[in-house]
Amino acid sequence: MSPSDGSDNQNQRVSTGNRGLDSILGGGLDRDRMYLYEGRPGAGKTTLAMEFLLEGARQGERVLYITLSETERELKLVARRHDWDLAGVDIVELVPPETTLDQSQEITLLHPAELELGETTRLILDRVTASNPSRVVIDSLSELRLLAQSSLRYRRQVLALKQFFANRNCTVVLLDDMTSAENDLQLHSISHGVVLLEQLAIDYGAERRRLRVVKMRGIEFRGGFHDIRICKGGIDVYPRLVASEHHTEFSGEFTPSGNAALDKLLGGGLERGTNALFIGSAGVGKSSLALTYAIAAAERGERSAIFAFDEGRGTIEARARALGLDLSAAIDQGLVVFQQIDPAEMSPGEFAAIVRRRVERDGVRVVLIDSLNGYLNAMPDGRFLILQMHELLTYLAQQGVLTILVLAQHGLVGPIEAPLDISYLSDAVLMLRYFEHAGQVRRALSVVKKRSGWHEQTIREFQLGRNGLVVGPPLKDFSGILTGTPVYTGSEEPLLDRNYGATG
Repeated sequence: MSPSDGSDNQNQRVSTGNRGLDSILGGGLDRDRMYLYEGRPGAGKTTLAMEFLLEGARQGERVLYITLSETERELKLVARRHDWDLAGVDIVELVPPETTLDQSQEITLLHPAELELGETTRLILDRVTASNPSRVVIDSLSELRLLAQSSLRYRRQVLALKQFFANRNCTVVLLDDMTSAENDLQLHSISHGVVLLEQLAIDYGAERRRLRVVKMRGIEFRGGFHDIRICKGGIDVYPRLVASEHHTEFSGEFTPSGNAALDKLLGGGLERGTNALFIGSAGVGKSSLALTYAIAAAERGERSAIFAFDEGRGTIEARARALGLDLSAAIDQGLVVFQQIDPAEMSPGEFAAIVRRRVERDGVRVVLIDSLNGYLNAMPDGRFLILQMHELLTYLAQQGVLTILVLAQHGLVGPIEAPLDISYLSDAVLMLRYFEHAGQVRRALSVVKKRSGWHEQTIREFQLGRNGLVVGPPLKDFSGILTGTPVYTGSEEPLLDRNYGATG
């Protein structure tokens, strides 16, 4: 739904102060409504709420933070660590002072619950009336729930707050830490919108946080969970990637690999807007073959990006030097972007956001993901790997980007298998394998699938040496291919010279 022209103040949108959440909501929150941010302690509610108020302060609005659970000192400490200036935020602390109990405090603590609840509510209303803010955060409703002592009285108090704010030009965010024994769904019915924040502990690595818009009356939003990360300066929200929302016109010409024989094997090459899966045993040359595409793109003046899950930059640069490829120079010139990905510290949503930024901001035309095995380790739940990868590959295809995926199969010789089957998502599949001949282990390459057109059905030997990639003529007389242990029984005539610049 689109905002109005401004004639009706209540139909205008206000920013949440978080660009990612605004994107999920299609522009922000409806003005002068009451919203609920809920989540367990540590999920990021206070940080997200503070961003909402700071955005109002930047717009020259009066904003008010009413805290029932944290002290003003604690809030200012959080702000200082985020480099936030709270000069434009009024903070009202309704927490008992952290001093030793004196006689007056004992009288306060011994008030009946009804009187304490009524007094707390009255203080909230008085401060709002005095400040007349346009944005208010109340942190947290758990304190009101404890004072109310019954769900009926608690609901009445929240309804009273809603009625009070309904008569004012004020957008309100309520925080709830969900510490009650039961999931209090009555807050959902009272609130105009509900945002849920979660913190997940996985078996290994850093905790994962995510956000979901549970409800938003009259606002079309992007459903499902969205990965988030709390960092210095606020919360980074990574809206779930929906490939259908992104499309760019492009021509589907071939993307040269820099090797004429390899392009011939592929029926002319790999087209832009497609993806190719390089699959094979460890050490057979998948990553090295993928590197040739990045270097070829750099030689054409195009940008490419390498996302390395398994190896560091030094290792990959050393491999490139052994192949006679000047990867370091291409990186220094900005034509190749290298990014090391730590799957234990990065969520899939953040990874997708990084890929998008490289494509849309840096103009990357070739993307290398090395490897899918590392990407699998980044998933807290592997069941959704295929869905996430499908959206990412579809997005890259619609941007006209050539994507190369590297997948290591289990085992070196004998029957081998892949840790996941993603071949049906791939437009082209190149299989690299070892084969035996005359007591020597050699490497063979074949194209087993190419959706976009014709390709050779042959098997060719290839070598990687200090002069780069060399692809030999088609080989015949193979046996044992389907068993996982190919043996070449033909003559030596079509085989490559073993003295060719080997990498060792």
